[in-house]
Formats: sequence, structure tokens, C-alpha cells
Amino acid sequence: MGQKLVIVESPAKAKTIGKYLGKNYVVKASMGHVKDLPKSQLGVDIDNEYNPKYITIRGKGTLLDKLKREAKKSDKVYLATDPDREGEAISWHLSHVLKLRESEKCRIEFHEITKNAIKNSIKYPRTININLVNAQQARRVLDRLVGYKISPILWRKIKWGLSAGRVQSVALKMICDREKSIIDFKPKEYWTIECELHKKSAVRCFNAKLTTFNRKKIQIATKEEADKITEDLKKGQFIVKSIKTTCKNKTPLPPFTTSTLQQDAYKRLNFSTKKTMAVAQQLYEGVDVKGYGTVGLITYMRTDSVRISKEAQEDCRNFVIDKFGKKYVEEKPRNFKSKKKNIQDAHEAIRPTYMKIEPDKAKENLKPEQYKLYKLIWNRFLASQMACSKIDVTSISIVDGKYGLKVSGSRVKFDGFMKAYEYTTEDEKSNKALPKLQEGELLIEKSTESKQHFTQPPARFSEASLVKTLEENGIGRPSTYAPILSTLLDRKYIQREKRTLIPTELGNIVNNILSEYFKQIVDVEFTAEMESKLDAVEDGKDDWRKVVDEFYKPLKKSIDVAEKEVAKITIKDEVTDIKCEKCGRNMVIKHGRFGDFLACPGYPECKNTKPIVEELDVKCPKCGGKVLVKRSRKGRKFYGCSNYPKCDFVSWYEPVNEKCPACGSYMVKKYNKTRGNYLECSNSECKYRKYDVEENKDEKIK
Repeated sequence: MGQKLVIVESPAKAKTIGKYLGKNYVVKASMGHVKDLPKSQLGVDIDNEYNPKYITIRGKGTLLDKLKREAKKSDKVYLATDPDREGEAISWHLSHVLKLRESEKCRIEFHEITKNAIKNSIKYPRTININLVNAQQARRVLDRLVGYKISPILWRKIKWGLSAGRVQSVALKMICDREKSIIDFKPKEYWTIECELHKKSAVRCFNAKLTTFNRKKIQIATKEEADKITEDLKKGQFIVKSIKTTCKNKTPLPPFTTSTLQQDAYKRLNFSTKKTMAVAQQLYEGVDVKGYGTVGLITYMRTDSVRISKEAQEDCRNFVIDKFGKKYVEEKPRNFKSKKKNIQDAHEAIRPTYMKIEPDKAKENLKPEQYKLYKLIWNRFLASQMACSKIDVTSISIVDGKYGLKVSGSRVKFDGFMKAYEYTTEDEKSNKALPKLQEGELLIEKSTESKQHFTQPPARFSEASLVKTLEENGIGRPSTYAPILSTLLDRKYIQREKRTLIPTELGNIVNNILSEYFKQIVDVEFTAEMESKLDAVEDGKDDWRKVVDEFYKPLKKSIDVAEKEVAKITIKDEVTDIKCEKCGRNMVIKHGRFGDFLACPGYPECKNTKPIVEELDVKCPKCGGKVLVKRSRKGRKFYGCSNYPKCDFVSWYEPVNEKCPACGSYMVKKYNKTRGNYLECSNSECKYRKYDVEENKDEKIK
């Protein structure tokens, strides 16, 4: 039996797959794409049916030579790149490099890196799906035309180095429009009234909210109205009018898609979309787990489908029965349907590959972030096949003359899937356990309080809510959400502020130009329609060159107009009070590829620059020097002494000017989901914590 060559994308995947296949198989990695459009030019022949000009990516020549040599020695070549459009395009390029026939059944596809999945894929190779390749080519050419035709306008009119991406521009407009609506928002005053009530025979109180007057919804606009109603309520009697208890079935959420995983990891683990995808990739490609060897722990993590295989479903149900008992599964397996149109249902939802590898069993072999994400994925999938939770919801109607009040409470009757994965709806957050009451019962009022409120503007986007909105509007695909955000942040079009995304001055300027001169590019419906057209190319229902042509012709007209009409815009540098040591001018903040820095505005006469030093109002616990905010090589924030290397003080957590009352060590700021911000003793042997932290009480300390 001769040698067989299997080519995957990453070395980690090659290592895992190599252990599953026998000694007759050689597994090599292409290290991602091997060919692409050139960076130095457009690389698309506009006059010749938009033919792309692919070249070998710099540095990949030696690798391709090695793959060619291995292919010549092999009886069979299998291309096992990722199971999506991009992966299909990589296999297509590799097939050309290795001179494989078009009819060659060389492409193998798997959605989980397990022994059975790999061996089954080898049994059923197929030819390369040219429709998938064309859909990817269309996307690549469209993005190149937008980027290389519009970006130079931004360079000439604003500053060098800016970019205008086809999908990122829509996301930028969403963020800018949201910020404008917040600025333009005019709050309206309104009042609410709550009564604190209790039974005659008990002191335990509960709050009932005023909802109606003469059986019509009540709206209180001024303090005068609120005061009058409060006085009226105090004069009357509170009587229980009706009590209604219903048992509601609470259904578990479906297994994760790329979008929902990014949203939940952001909310529950505080992972950025970029970090979520990086860690998920590691779990997919394979991890050494004690007792199991090298194994891919999750299925493919770029998917918009909630479908799961029957085998995985049955495996999960059996696990639930063994662990919790039969009452924790429904009689029939639960299947989920996507609410979205045009999903790529070739992939399953994101799920664990082996239910028997519980998170805690794998914990010692996983990095902390891998364990947290794996546990989140594992629990969500487990819960998706468990029985509904049963919750008794009690709604009590109370009257005081013509006024009507309501209070709701809930009690978990059967925990069901919440044993594995709990989530709370807005209604459930406000529901509390209530005392036992009877219809017609007279209640005692302890207090009645009116509160002033103002209508709130729409919330700024967080990474999670932006990803959700992009998905709901059909913008981008699972693989693009993280790069969209990274690009907007890297280009300084947006910035993070208290876990929300706000546009910078530069972002607003770029968005204004794009919105005025390239309306189609930033139009949500147009961009979503383009995604549908790419799907049609993938399905073989449309020609990719025709799709590109229909897009480019009106774009070209807009470019010609913008070239003539867009005026030169100068963005002034932010001036600081820091003096230049060489010439005495006030230094300004500049933005470079490695971050912000200080520079003398007298350039080129004075070329003085220096890094921006962020200083805390805290003395070094070791030497009394200044504590500076620094960054590690990977960009993580830490705190060190300005007297380094003489003083070696360093901390991952922000120190404060407060000593531990228990042992005298310095205290640091930390955050806990349940209790919020708190201070903790830096001495690992001392467990002292202080939870009454006023600063940033509602916002996570970073």
C-alpha cells in the first residue's frame, strides 16, 4: 500500500489528524491560503470579465515545493481544508499547484476532528465544488474592488492608511447612526408609583406597581400628578381582586451558532469576538486530553445552522438519562429550526464532539480560557436536549378604588434544562416569590412611593449586540464578524468605552463620505441582498462574474463623482500639555501601527517622539515610586513601577492606595459577576476582600 498525502490548513490540525490515520498517511499543513490577489495592485482584470490575478503568497514558495515533492511520492492526495467557501478555495488553489485533474476525487470534508469523522471522510472523497469556489471568488473580488477603488480616495482626501471595506463600512454606519440617535435623543419625563404592602397577619412585604385607572393604562407625566395619586392611594383600601397562577414551560435555547457563541462568550466570559474565535479554533483543531489522547473537542465553529446530527442527539440524550434520570429528557428528541433565511445548513451547530469528555474531566489539560469556552459550549448543547423547565407564574391584581395594581411572582416547579444551563428573560428578572394570598383579602399599606424617570436613548452597541444586529440583518457571514470588529478598532474608526463601541472623529468623517457618495456600499438592505446573491452563486443559480458586474458598474460611477467632489479634510492632532524637551512645543498624539504615541508638531524640523505613559495616582507598594500602566507583548494590560529595573514591582491587577486590614499587604481591584467590583488583598495567602467599592460600581473594572 503506497503513501497517501493529506493536506490540512494548520499544524495543530495536522498533528491531531495524523494520530488518527495509519502509517501510510502523511499529513501536512498548508498554513492557510497559498495563493491570493497581489497586495501591490488591484489584481482584478476589470476589462476581461473580472478575472482575478492570483499569485503565490510571499513566503509560501518553499512550502509549496515541499508539498509538490510529497505529492509526487504519494499514490493519492486528499485536500482536507476547512468545510466552507474559503476552505474550498484553498483546496482549489492547492489542486492547481499540485496539478490534480479536475475530475480527481481529492476533496474530503469533515465537521469535527474525531477518529470516525476523519476515517469516514477518507472513504467518501469528492471533486472540488466549483460553485463554492466561485462564491468565494466573487466575495474576494467584490471586497478587492471596494477596498482598492475607494480606499485611495480616503487616503488623498483624509489621510494615508485608511480603508473602506464592503461589509465593515455597513457596520461602521450602524455604529455612527446609533451614536447620532443617542446625541439627538430628547428624554421625556414620566413617573411610576409602587406600594409596599403586606398581609394583616404578616410583616413580610412585597411591592405592587400601579398600572391602571378606571381599567385603562395609567400614564403619569408630572410630579403634581404623581403626588395627587399617591395621596388618593393612601386614603383607600388595598384589596386582592384576582390571583392567577399558570405553569409555563421554558424551552432551552438551541446549540450555539458562531454568532450566538460570540454573544454569550462576550456576556458571560467577557471574551472579545476575536478571542472567542481564536480559542474555539484551538478546541476544534485538537487538544491533548488525559485518557483520550489528542482530540478535537468541538465541531466546526464557523456556522449559522442550529441543526445537529441524529447520532450526536442520541448520544446527548443518553448522557442526560445516565446523569440526571429519564424525567430530564423529552419523549421525542428536540430539533431546532433557524429563524434566519439563507443559512448554510451544510454544517451542524457548534457542539462537543464527545459528551463523555465533560469539561471538568478535561480541565487539567486545558488553558483557563479553553476550559471556560468548552464548558459554555458543552453545557449549552447538553441543555438543548434536556426537558423543559416548568415555572409557576403567579399574577396578582390588586384594587384601591378606581386604581389597579399588579405584582407577579414565579417559582421553579421543575428545573429541567436549567440544571445545566440557565438563562433569564426580562420578565423573570422582575418576578419574585410572593406570600400566599386569597381573593378579597384586605392588605395593609406600609408605604407608597413615586419615582421620577426619563425615557432613555437607544443603548450603544457592544460587541455582542453589534454581532447580533449584523446577523439579524443578513450582513456578513459567521467567519466575518470577528474580522469586521478587529478592522474597525485597528483603523481607529471606533473605540471601546465601558464595554460599548463608539465612533471616533475619524470614523464619523469616513462614514459621512461613504454615506454621501457610496450609498449602496453602506446600505444594509443592499449588502444583505449581495449576501443572498453570493448564496445563489454557491447553489449554482447565478454566475459570479455577472454578480460582480452588476455591483461594479454603479460603483464605478460613484467613484468618478467622489474623485471630483470630495474635498480635502484635515484632522487636527490632539494637543497635550506635555512639552517637547528639544524645542518646547506642546506635543501631540499620533496614531501608529503599533498604537498611539507622542510626537512633536514641529516635524520635520523636530523629529522628537516618545511613548505615551499612563500613570496611576498610586504609590509603588515596594519603593514608593510611580505606578505605570504597561502592556505585555500580547497587548494585555499590567502595572509596574517607574523605577524598573531597580524596583521589580509588577501586578496583573490595578493596585490601590489602601492596605489590607488583615495582613497589611496592598489591595488590588477585581471584578466578580455576582458582586460586581471589589478589592482583594494581593497576598495570595490572605483571603480578605472588600465588596463596598463605589468607583465604577456598575461597570466592570478592567
